[in-house]
Amino acid sequence: MLCACSGEQFKFEDAPQSPESLATRDFSASGLSSRTGDWESKLEDVQVDEVESTLKEALSLNYEEARALLGRLEYQRGNFDAALQVFLGIDIKGLTPRMMRAIVLRTRQRKPHRSKGDIIPPSVMSMHSVSLLLEAILLKAKSLEELGHFREAAKECNIILDVVEAALPNGMHEGIVEDCKLQEMFHKALELLPNLWTKAGFLSEAITAYRRALVKPWNLDPLRLASVQKDLAATLLYGGVETSLPPHLQVWGSTTPNGNIEEAILLLLLLMQKVAYGEIKWDADIMDHLTFAFSVTGQFELLATHVEQALPGIYERAERWYLLALCYAAAGQNEVALNLLKKVSGQSEAKHKPHIPALLFGAKLSSQDPKHSHYGITFARNVIDLADQATEHFKGQAHKFLGVCYGNAARISISDSERALFQKESLASLNSAALNMKEDPEVMFNLSLENAVQRNLDVAFDNAMAYSNMVTENSGRGWRLLALILSADRRFKDAETIHEFALDEAGRLDQLELLRLKAVLQIAQERPKQAIETYRILLSLIQAQREPQSNTSDNATISDSENVAERNMEMAAWQDLATVYTKFGSWTDAEICLNKAKSIEFYSPKSWHTTGLLFEAQSLYKEALVSFSVSLSIEPEYVPSIVSTAAILVQLGGQSLPIARSYLMNALRLDPTNHDAWMNLGLIAKMEGSLQQAADFFQAAYELKMSAPVEAFS
Repeated sequence: MLCACSGEQFKFEDAPQSPESLATRDFSASGLSSRTGDWESKLEDVQVDEVESTLKEALSLNYEEARALLGRLEYQRGNFDAALQVFLGIDIKGLTPRMMRAIVLRTRQRKPHRSKGDIIPPSVMSMHSVSLLLEAILLKAKSLEELGHFREAAKECNIILDVVEAALPNGMHEGIVEDCKLQEMFHKALELLPNLWTKAGFLSEAITAYRRALVKPWNLDPLRLASVQKDLAATLLYGGVETSLPPHLQVWGSTTPNGNIEEAILLLLLLMQKVAYGEIKWDADIMDHLTFAFSVTGQFELLATHVEQALPGIYERAERWYLLALCYAAAGQNEVALNLLKKVSGQSEAKHKPHIPALLFGAKLSSQDPKHSHYGITFARNVIDLADQATEHFKGQAHKFLGVCYGNAARISISDSERALFQKESLASLNSAALNMKEDPEVMFNLSLENAVQRNLDVAFDNAMAYSNMVTENSGRGWRLLALILSADRRFKDAETIHEFALDEAGRLDQLELLRLKAVLQIAQERPKQAIETYRILLSLIQAQREPQSNTSDNATISDSENVAERNMEMAAWQDLATVYTKFGSWTDAEICLNKAKSIEFYSPKSWHTTGLLFEAQSLYKEALVSFSVSLSIEPEYVPSIVSTAAILVQLGGQSLPIARSYLMNALRLDPTNHDAWMNLGLIAKMEGSLQQAADFFQAAYELKMSAPVEAFS
């Protein structure tokens, strides 16, 4: 019967000779009598009652093995219910101590000269029997898995690990015989158990099972070990369950991984090291998991290092440069990222397929810095020219970045004709992007901003309203732009109404920005006392938010960029207050505010510019010129200091007028809409007797002032 149930798995070329092979014994009356001779030599060393006990246990075990073989057959046929019923008849609980004893004795490393203590008693199960029963438990767990009983399956699978781990507390040594299925069954159980816990929804138990497979040497082959490490890292990263290492695994002291992400990163770094040494093949999933882990922790430069270490052939050159650019841009090193992306559009890649995402990313980075606007135009044009390869979405994005880059190029252009051309191209590109991507709020925002800069206030207002309707959540920059457009149209009451509405919905940083804008609007309406009170509220909020951060561990939840933005907001508030007190003639208060601003950032051009205004208000023109010079030494193209320097030179008159005119022309080159520069040019023309020219300059100054926002749009 047993031979029929075993199937092809138990075919033998020769009849088995081992007396311990319980699965192949024939326990008929004749069979028992035929084997009496084999027991006679052992009867001299053991008692009769032990022999009787051994025979009874052998008969019982044969019955259990028969059920194991029948269950396997049913499982292979896909009859999982029937297999489960067969496996339920096996008394695993009763056999567990004997299985553990058999593993201990039969896997014990033998000494060269066997002593009497090394003789294994006949009552000890054979390794073949142990492996067969472990396979039965494993198939029982798999049957439960197929039937959807994942938790029960995990508990059954856990029995295998408990049995082997209790018998081999220090792991498996390499001396276990190769033809023994014990190791194979155990390895399958090690891999199956965490998957069962995951399917059952018990991720903490799954993580514990993964760690259990890795904490001791179980003779896992390199590929299987790497698979377990990768699966554990993925579960730690994406499982959503925070599980710290148990105390008995915290053996590294202060360097013990602190949390899931650190543990996952260590596992992934081990896997990357194995890839580098050729122990395992390249696995893109490992790099994807590592990318996610480093992105969450903000370790973008370290991620770039591992991208660079990838062997040639894994990434194409353009793809590698693109990935590195993403890393360095995320780390705040836009210059490095842009230099990498320039290689993608270089001559070395002319014969290769264009990498459109890299070109678009180059256009995006270039659009964020006016000095790179011409590179951005090149990037965006390259994408648009690839009409047969680029999708409509990519072309729409390219038009958007092209429009932004043209606008930035116009603002730094030194030629009036070139500036006018760039402004025209900017609006044309942004309008084209709006046609292709009607639901993209970024397009509408940039279109509104460009129209506002070009003083097309009605169109800018409509676009800003469209942007506000598109965004699903409150956008501080959208409300700010809308309020500035209304202020440029001298609709201060409407701007305040928009501001009050936005203030109730704004987030933490947006609220601070909007509070400062409220104070600026109040100053523009000549309500300085209300503006001072608004600044007081703003500074109180900043201070109140800063104190809990220094006293609790919540400081880690606030990013460095938010801290920098908050400090810049505080500095701007002190600078604005200094300007207000200067106009009031409160020199002492203005100086206190300036000292506060300089304590936050000493090398701020606006702080030194405001210091110059304070000296100018006190008629200390020499000291004012020194302060303006310091401001320009920090930022040579800081337009307010250029204009203020020229204004003092105009007051000095005489031979200073040509120098003042030179300063003003430079200021208008940088900002053609600066009405103070036009006003001072008019004064110079009037002093020189060019009355018609002076009238034209005054007219331009008046018109620009009437359409000037309370703050710069961009």
